[in-house]
Amino acid sequence: MNDIAALIAKELKITPHKVTATLGLLDEGNTIPFVSRYRKEVTGSLDEEQIRNISERAQYLRNLAQRREEILSTITAQGKLTQELETAIKATSKLQELEDLYLPYKQKKRTRAMIARERGLEPLAELIIAQGTPLVSLDVLATYHLDAEKGVNSPEEAWAGASDIVAETISDRADIRDLVRKELWRNAELASELCVDDITGKDFLMYKTYSEPIKQLPPHRILALNRGENKACLKLKLNLPSEAILGIISRKLQIKPSGTFTELYTNAVADAYKRLIFPALEREVRSELTEKAEKQAIAVFASNLRQLLLQQPLGGHTVLGLDPGYRTGCKCAVVGPQGDILSIGVLNITGSERQNKQAEADFLKMVKDNNVTLASIGNGTASYETEEFTAQMIEKHKLNMAYVITSEAGASVYSASKLAREELPELDVSIRGAVSIARRVQDPLAELVKIEPKAIGVGQYQHDVNQKELTGTLGNVVESCVNHVGVELNTSSPALLTYVAGISAPVAKNIIAYRSENGRFTNRKELLKVARLGPAAFTQCAGFLRIQNSKNPLDNTSVHPESYKLAEAILNELGFTLKDFSANSSSVQTAAAQANPEILALKLNAGIPTVTDILSALSKPGRDPREDSPAPMSRKKVTKLSDLAIGTKVLGTVQNVVDFGVFVDIGLKVSGLIHKSELSTKYFKHPLDVVSVGDIIEPIIISIDEQRNRIGLSLKKVTKKE
Repeated sequence: MNDIAALIAKELKITPHKVTATLGLLDEGNTIPFVSRYRKEVTGSLDEEQIRNISERAQYLRNLAQRREEILSTITAQGKLTQELETAIKATSKLQELEDLYLPYKQKKRTRAMIARERGLEPLAELIIAQGTPLVSLDVLATYHLDAEKGVNSPEEAWAGASDIVAETISDRADIRDLVRKELWRNAELASELCVDDITGKDFLMYKTYSEPIKQLPPHRILALNRGENKACLKLKLNLPSEAILGIISRKLQIKPSGTFTELYTNAVADAYKRLIFPALEREVRSELTEKAEKQAIAVFASNLRQLLLQQPLGGHTVLGLDPGYRTGCKCAVVGPQGDILSIGVLNITGSERQNKQAEADFLKMVKDNNVTLASIGNGTASYETEEFTAQMIEKHKLNMAYVITSEAGASVYSASKLAREELPELDVSIRGAVSIARRVQDPLAELVKIEPKAIGVGQYQHDVNQKELTGTLGNVVESCVNHVGVELNTSSPALLTYVAGISAPVAKNIIAYRSENGRFTNRKELLKVARLGPAAFTQCAGFLRIQNSKNPLDNTSVHPESYKLAEAILNELGFTLKDFSANSSSVQTAAAQANPEILALKLNAGIPTVTDILSALSKPGRDPREDSPAPMSRKKVTKLSDLAIGTKVLGTVQNVVDFGVFVDIGLKVSGLIHKSELSTKYFKHPLDVVSVGDIIEPIIISIDEQRNRIGLSLKKVTKKE
């Protein structure tokens, strides 16, 4: 553990004692959100990302250590472990290095070299490698190893078998593989060619005849090429001139420029490279390229998802959720401020004149009867027509409401899910989507946790990456967001509770069952009465659960129950009591905001980070951290393409950030694209360094392609003008 902690500390540039302490907490079963929030004195205030990196790296190194022991044991059992090999194996820090060293001792399928050894040709292979000067000719040397019973009938067959042994010996050398691997990463190109007709492969025409150095390949292009290959539209191969690399290998092996065995040895090198080394390393390089590209795609998806989940909720609104459609009409659901369903219906706004008039009447009735203040329009099929209809209704009838365009990604998945059936059993599957679209505006986090994260649709190539890695990473993001915001214990759904640190799906159901049987929770300690929620789980989850109007006002803050005595002591130092905090919170808030945490920590013999967090909670009780995010942009008037021209400044919301740019909702049927080259005049590594999902920006239109339905935008040109 100490060796692992020291290595992680060096790699992540974190002091060793922090790493050791963090690993100790994690190994005890503590969750990452809990350790990050409530064990700052122990970890030295490491944040969640640092703790997760420590956890993941420790798992890798522990797996490496276990594999190292397995390999040492296997080679020892073969009687082939030398001191030099043992030292090399123990010095490895990467699984690939370890597997390279193990390759000569690894049990293989029956190879040409194995067959040659069985035929007794290894002495000839040793002669080739030794490069001596024999006293007799090669043919005479070979005659000593001819054996018809073993299948060696001629000198040519004997030397061919010996060469197979030499080729495999060269291929199994870790230093040779490392040399070729580095050369591939420096100079190889990934080339593609279209292997179908232009119509079948229309999505991949830009890669019809394409090549690029692998060291320059951007992640999104790797995934695009892989997709073309998986669809059997593209043929991919790694290109590297073999002459140069064969020369490098020959020099490494110190092959004599002229000698009895030079030709045999040189030919064996070529065979080793072309038949054994290159194919294996091509697979390895392609695999590593894909792995890096997938990690990047997953990281971008995760960042976008975090921003989407932490969007500011538009609380207090009665929302009309509109799930657009042509054939089946626009499904409607009016949802009250607390998420209760007030009215449902279907509007045929793209049908006949009679249907349109009926839709207008039904729309007005739902809005006026329920005092609707906001419409949430799904961005799928018929979204633009629904937006036009809504804007016309607002203007024509002078309605005191606005509308927002809401991503409906995953709404259909949720509508047909078991969770939706349990939550909304009385509603048709089509109406459930409208309910979800409405609730997404009221509380994005509470609603979106009900949907499989990868179905939310704010990523890039999410269907082409490792699904296990994607699911795990996105699950971590949702968990992080839920615990960052906190969860109201008496109103939260099972889906939301499941993401709270320390609460499993069965325990979440038990919490709901307890709530149904006993009524609302009156304090956090009551959680201990829930089946299967013991003291350990309580410690992990309690600080992330909120109870409004609790007997103890601290239950509605991020202060952990284990720190209640300290919080009361801090209040006393500020001249207040818990009753004052409940009844006269404004005075307490002001005092807490002005207090010096270092002085209080010293006086109360407490940790400065914990005191700082408690003061923050006392100064802003019940505060939602999502208030710092921009609110979704609402509209009252539809934007038309005919209203726009190149040079027009438009207001829009960032919908998705990908490697090559940013998609922006500017109120049209199609999103505008800001290519990364048009994002900023300042240097940046990734578009995420400039904007995030949910940001409201004001780019300028630089291109309009009505035929291809594309709009090009620029932020850089706006900056230059200003």
